[in-house]
Amino acid sequence: MYIAMNRFKVTKGCEDQFENVWRNRDRRLTEVPGFKEFHLLKGPEQDDHTLFASHTIWNSHDDFVAWTKSQHFRDAHKNAGDNKAMYLGHPQFEGFEVVLEN
Repeated sequence: MYIAMNRFKVTKGCEDQFENVWRNRDRRLTEVPGFKEFHLLKGPEQDDHTLFASHTIWNSHDDFVAWTKSQHFRDAHKNAGDNKAMYLGHPQFEGFEVVLEN
């Protein structure tokens, strides 16, 4: 199993707008082979931002990589640049191979 995460530092006051972008986004993940789960996580607040993370679970790293090269991925990210004002910096990607599961 493989877990892919992106961390976003969302500018204070833009949290609701950020969440709405994700709620209304055409992710189409359920159509992608190897996709298991998606979660949008809201983390701690700082003086200038609130931390969010997108979290997807895949059957394998290869399935995740195949998605990043797919038309579904391009479609899901086509308007991502329209929301730059909501972020402090670029999203930070983190990928993890699952080594132990209960």
